[in-house]
This record gives sequence, C-alpha cells and structure tokens, in this order.
Amino acid sequence: MDKLFGKSFLQAGRYIMSHKSWMKTVPTENCDVLMTFPDKTDDHTLLWLLNHIRLGIPELIIQIRHHKHTNVYAFFVTATYQNLLRGAEETGLRKPVKEEFGGGSRAFSCEEDYIYENIENEIYFFTSQERQSIIRYWLENLRAKQGESLHNIHFLEGQPIIAELLTRGIIQQVFPIHEQRILNRLVKSWVQAVCESQPVDEICEYFGVKIAMYFSWLGYYTWCMIYPAVIGLGLWTFTESDQTSRDVICVAFALFNVVWTTLFLEGWKRQSAELAYRWGTLDRPAELIEEPRTQFRGVKRVSPVTGCEDFYYPPWKRRLFQYFVSLPVCLFCLCVVFLIMLICFELQEFVSSIKELPRIVTYFPKVLLAVVVTILDDVYKKIAYWLNDMENYRLQSAYEKHLIIKLVLFQFVNSYLTLFYIGFYLKDMERLKE
Repeated sequence: MDKLFGKSFLQAGRYIMSHKSWMKTVPTENCDVLMTFPDKTDDHTLLWLLNHIRLGIPELIIQIRHHKHTNVYAFFVTATYQNLLRGAEETGLRKPVKEEFGGGSRAFSCEEDYIYENIENEIYFFTSQERQSIIRYWLENLRAKQGESLHNIHFLEGQPIIAELLTRGIIQQVFPIHEQRILNRLVKSWVQAVCESQPVDEICEYFGVKIAMYFSWLGYYTWCMIYPAVIGLGLWTFTESDQTSRDVICVAFALFNVVWTTLFLEGWKRQSAELAYRWGTLDRPAELIEEPRTQFRGVKRVSPVTGCEDFYYPPWKRRLFQYFVSLPVCLFCLCVVFLIMLICFELQEFVSSIKELPRIVTYFPKVLLAVVVTILDDVYKKIAYWLNDMENYRLQSAYEKHLIIKLVLFQFVNSYLTLFYIGFYLKDMERLKE
C-alpha cells in the first residue's frame, strides 16, 4: 500500500480540516476524489460505508486517513488504469481517435481501445477531470439493497447511498482533488496572461465542458462589447448639445445595437457549435437514455417503456407542489422585495425632509437597500434550491432548467425592481441617476 500510494496521503492528511484546507492539498494521480466526515464519526459508520463501497464498487481503491488534531476521518478514493478504462466505456466518455482510424472523437470502447490517441500512456490518456467524473459516477450509483439501514436511516431498495448520507450529514463533503502542476500552468497562461486568448482547451480538460463553455462565452462577449463601446463613445463625444442632435444619435445607436445583438448571437451560435464538436458534446443524449439524478426519489415499478425496474414519481405530485408551495413562496418573496424597497423609499423621503441632518446621512437608506439586496440574493438562492429539490425532478437537465428559472426570477426582481419602479412608475429621472 505504501508503494502504491507513496507520500501523497501523508501530505494530504495534514489538511483534513476544512474544505478550503482540503483544496490546498498536494495532489497526485494516486488520489482523485476526497470524501470527508464530520468529527466524532463513529467507527461503525465508517466501516459500514467502506464495506458497501468495496462490495458495490470493487473497482475503487480507498485509503482511510485520520487527522488527530481535528478528529476528522477521510476516504482517499482512486482507481487503477484498467478499471478507469472500463468506467470510461460505462459512462460513454468520448475520446479522440487516431488519424489512421478516421480521427475525430467517439465514445470509448474497451474492445477497440487501440484506436484511441495516447491509449498506451496511462498518465496522459485520462485528464484529472475525466478520472474524477468516472469515480463520481460510480459513487453516485452505489445503490442500497432491500432492508438496509444505518443507525436510524432506512434505505429504500435502489436508493443512492452516497447522496442520502450527504443529505443527512453523515458524509460532510465529496469533492475532487486539484492537480497543482496543471493549476500553476493555468495561472500563468490564463489568470496572469494579458491581451492573450484564453486556453479554452486546457480549461476544458481540467474543469470540464460546462466551465470551459462559460468562460469561452465570457471571452467572446467581452471581445464583442468592444464594438458598441467604441461606437457609443464616439457618438457621445461628437454629439451636439441640442435635443434634436441627441435624439438622432440615440436612434442611430439603438439601430446599431439591434444589428450588433443579432450578429453577436449568430456568431456565438457558430463558435459554440464548433467548440461542442471539438469537445465531443454536440450530440446530447436523448432524454430517454439520460441517467436519472441520484437524488431522485420515488416508488419502484416496472417501466412501461424499457421493461426494467426504475423509480417513478407521479407528475401530479410535482404540479401540486409547484402550484401550492413553489408559486406562493415565489410570490411572497417578490412581495417582500417590493415591501423593503418601499420602506427604503419612505425612509429616504423622511431623511431628506430633515434639513438639519448632515448630507452623509441622506445616503443611509440607499446603502441599506444595497445591503438588503445582497443579503436577500443569498437567502433566495437557498430557497430556490430547496424548492427545486422538493419538486423532485428525474433528470438533471430538467432540474437545472427549473433552477435557472427560479434563480433568474429572484435575482432579476431583487436587483432591478427598484430601477423599474423609479423609471416607469415614479418617472423620477434624477433619482434614477442617483
């Protein structure tokens, strides 16, 4: 075991304290995913989970470490190269194909492993993100058998064990380990680089397609904003002081923005499609073959589509919760935002009416409103996650779609309701400028 794991566990074991401390561990290929437990976790819980992982996922290699100062235990999780290859086939991981076999990328197959680039190199064939995603897939699909229980937790047959233990607080956190070598390289080529294009392919290899696609969009958007910024600055500089000249320039700039927005969207569609093809995500899996979320709850039944056993949650229960819980809670939260805004306005009027007060005091209601908006953003984010979890969506895509709707609704109203109220209801341009 010492030969297999080397000194990486001794180095990482020093950091079994907090999440931020764990992120500073010195990572190697000998540890991919870290699972930590609250302090004072009893031995029975650790051995029960360790036994279930080793029986349910024999592909994984697990080492237990204990930090004597914080009394925290942790599982260091990794897998052998051969098992990772089988996991890549199981998850449908797409890998680049050698030029002599047609090039491009395709889902990995163990039977035809010789056609993939770098298959002979155990160190470089898988990126750290790919290794971690395979291990995460295995952990999330560790299912309970009928009648299994841990302390007062009684699992349903087929229920994901890791997800349930995370929800109950038995497991504190499960997260991937960074590779300091690659991080340092990204810091130099990405974070500290000035006037250079982003290394989106390296970002994709390390952080995954979602993160890389976001930063690619952010870079493209920033680059495209140069055009309206330059045009707007030029028009503002050469605009005459009379109202007619201002109106003409305003209309001209509005027409330019319409054209620019259209070109921006079409250009991003083309670039995102190119990146999706390059990263092997252009063809998304159909909804019927998409894996259910590990947090999805329901009763077990035989699927009329596939003929296999799966979990079923009646759609009428989700709609009932949406209409009688989610919708009223959202409306109540929006009313709270509106009420707080009115209170701050009334406080502003009251403070402004007292001439004896120092000028700096008149800014207190505005600062108060800004602070409250920031606090409510965090509160509403937690509410949105709770509502979405309770609605119990089967697929991750549906879960993310409804979560985005809630977050955008909350944050948009919370952040911009004041501006709309002043601009379109009060029609007070001076206050709007402030």
